[in-house]
Amino acid sequence: DIMKENGLTNEEVKKNREKYGSNALTLNKSNSFFSLLLESLADPIIKILLTALGMKIIFLIKDFDWYETIGIVLSIFVASFISSISEYGSEKEFIKLQEEASKLKCKVKRNGQVIEVLIDDIVKNDIVYLESGDFIPADGIIISGSLVLDESSMSGEAKEQIKQIGDKVFRGTTVYHKNAYIKVIEVGDKTTFGKMNLELTEKNIPSPLKLRLRKLALIISKIGYVSAILVSLSYLFNAIVISNGFDLIKIKETIFNFPLLFGHILYALTLSITIIIVAVPEGLPMMITLVLSSNMKRMLKDNVLVRKLVGIETAGSLNILFTDKTGTITHGKLEVVEVMDGNLKSFYSPIEIQKYNKYYNYLKYSFICNNESTISNGNLIGGNITDRALRKFLINEKIDVPILKQTPFDSEKKYSKVTIGGKENLTLIKGAYEKLLPYCDYYYDTNGKQRLWHNKKTIEKEIKKRTQNSIRALILATSENDSISNLTFVGAVFLKDEIRKEAIEGLKLVKSAGIQTVMITGDAVDTAKAIGREIGLIQNDEGVITSKELSYMTDEEVKKMIPNLKIVARSLPQDKSRLVKLSEDLNLVVGMTGDGVNDAPALKHADVGFAMGSGSSVAKEASDIVILDNNFLSISKAILYGRTIFKSIRKFIICQLTINLCAISLSIIGPFIGIKTPVTVIQMLWVNMVMDTLMGLAFAFEPALLEYMEEPPKKKNENIINGYMFHQIFVTGIYSAILCLLFLKLPFIQNFYPDELHLMSAFFGLFIFIDIFNGFNARTHRLNILANIFKNKVFIAITLFIILVQIFLIYFGGTIFRTTHLSFLELEFMIICASSVLIVDLIRKLYLKKKGKNTGV
Repeated sequence: DIMKENGLTNEEVKKNREKYGSNALTLNKSNSFFSLLLESLADPIIKILLTALGMKIIFLIKDFDWYETIGIVLSIFVASFISSISEYGSEKEFIKLQEEASKLKCKVKRNGQVIEVLIDDIVKNDIVYLESGDFIPADGIIISGSLVLDESSMSGEAKEQIKQIGDKVFRGTTVYHKNAYIKVIEVGDKTTFGKMNLELTEKNIPSPLKLRLRKLALIISKIGYVSAILVSLSYLFNAIVISNGFDLIKIKETIFNFPLLFGHILYALTLSITIIIVAVPEGLPMMITLVLSSNMKRMLKDNVLVRKLVGIETAGSLNILFTDKTGTITHGKLEVVEVMDGNLKSFYSPIEIQKYNKYYNYLKYSFICNNESTISNGNLIGGNITDRALRKFLINEKIDVPILKQTPFDSEKKYSKVTIGGKENLTLIKGAYEKLLPYCDYYYDTNGKQRLWHNKKTIEKEIKKRTQNSIRALILATSENDSISNLTFVGAVFLKDEIRKEAIEGLKLVKSAGIQTVMITGDAVDTAKAIGREIGLIQNDEGVITSKELSYMTDEEVKKMIPNLKIVARSLPQDKSRLVKLSEDLNLVVGMTGDGVNDAPALKHADVGFAMGSGSSVAKEASDIVILDNNFLSISKAILYGRTIFKSIRKFIICQLTINLCAISLSIIGPFIGIKTPVTVIQMLWVNMVMDTLMGLAFAFEPALLEYMEEPPKKKNENIINGYMFHQIFVTGIYSAILCLLFLKLPFIQNFYPDELHLMSAFFGLFIFIDIFNGFNARTHRLNILANIFKNKVFIAITLFIILVQIFLIYFGGTIFRTTHLSFLELEFMIICASSVLIVDLIRKLYLKKKGKNTGV
């Protein structure tokens, strides 16, 4: 008999842990920093730089430029090092988050009491209590009760498995229904799950956004390669044709002078490599890592744990969100506010009922025996929130009667029942009022006597009156023949779950973001409507449907109804999966919240699954995002962060592609007007670092502005570069190129600087400052470029760092960076010229505003 089992003592727990080992699993080894560094050398860009290095060593050994070669080696190291350290940090952070998320607890019998312990603290021969929603913590054998399990994670078989006394159960599987005690036979790495875990090496699958960005990077790379060819041809045409004044004899002489021609070809190749270094946006993958990891940390502070990166990327594009009511919109803490007997007498505390001893007994048995929650060390554990509310109402009472038969609550039948032995020998039934009330033919009066019931209609009115005020009703009854006919009414229990004030704010935010919210609840339709009105989800009764009505509708009828749907009352788990599937058929981006085991299929199939922090392990496993505080406001924050991340990436792309377009245009046109090398390879490496690494870091910390929640959701197939972005890249990029060409060729500017070295030093500064000012332009579509600037302190710090380093390089870069001292006036003139990109972009924004197209990213 399990009731006589005391479980292990503290001393036995200690001995078993030493003898058989811990229940903790060996974590898969993460990549070392060195292995990530080697992996980064396989990056296409790094390969290009290595090729450039090889060419310099092989072909230019005679005129070896140590500074340039060291610069290329340095750039390879820096690019690889920063990429590797970012990935390494991200991987460590993810493992840390996994460890935090895996600190699950389970119920175990020790020293004669049921207590909660961490899964890792389980030892061999422990007796573990399992119920609906529980994660099985170790391999074991059922010694009491029975279980309906989801073993799909082990066998791949989606069918529910029924396990009886003597059957083996496995770690990693989950309880769907019923409850049981198991004796642990294997722990940790010795479990079947543990053995599989040791063989697995988990690789993160790239999210859709990453794949789209890689595709974009590939297209830009191709543009880079084409530009490199054009630059080479442009330089060769200038060197062979233009320099020889179009004289055919001189052109032939140059072509057949192989050493001279080889020199020109080598220089053209060097230019090509420089262009590829500029054009290929190697900073994009790193920027994605930075923006995701920085936002993941920020979201964790807001009680949002991102399990799968795809979740946060997609959350910003939601069209429809199906949300649970209990614990998400409400506090999830039900309290018994009233008990009503068959004569319409109301009781508000146990003390009021205790006066009627015999009637109190029936209530006591109904509250405590037909209940899956238990009290351990003064704490309520197990059961659902309804069970815990009932047990809390009579927390000081204890009952010791044998339980002969038990039928746990079933969401389809909408009741649970238990048969108790002893002198009472009764079947106690608890369930939905509309399900049980029609079968109640008798009632117990306050003396505990069974009487024929005549005023059932009156109590039905009283129940409806309360449910219309968002109070939940539950019927308690008894049966003498174990069926739900000829029941005797014990009482109506009224429970209240207070609405979260923050949830109302969250719903407003989601509504303003153009996202349709549908509340799915097990409550009666009147209760559901009352809550819907209280939270501002509905004004009248339109858009409210019950699960039963939904079941009679065809898929096509449901699809037509979905755009106006607001509430689904008396819902069943299969309703969620059906609504998700049909919404996705309408090409909507679907979000779903859930906490129960039955919610797992819907969470899995939704574009973004939000599991509640207090939910079952199976729901969390099926989800993309875990809402640690169960709060709807946190869901709206996840949507806001999703939108912010996408915008941050777009801002970075604007900044990078604008300067890329400028550099490529300059390199193609330059040779035709006598500009051979406006920026040296070493200078280009610093430009590259500013564009890719530092700007990526700066945009990774863009603030999540509430105004983003006033925009309509992005379409599923929307391109990364939209019309606004293309307009900004083209206008500012071409203007920047023209500005650079004019700076180098206008006689009055050439005369302003004393010699070519001063001019080229100023030009190097001009190029970097154009990039800095373009960063401010890309940050916001507003006319005020300093809007919300102090909400991104990292951007300010990085901008100041770039400015200081750039001024240092101009004054102290010397022959390595081809720079010299500029006077204050010379430096000031260069910065004023660069700042003209701000004026040009302001004019562009004013033009778009007038046309009504200044929508931003």
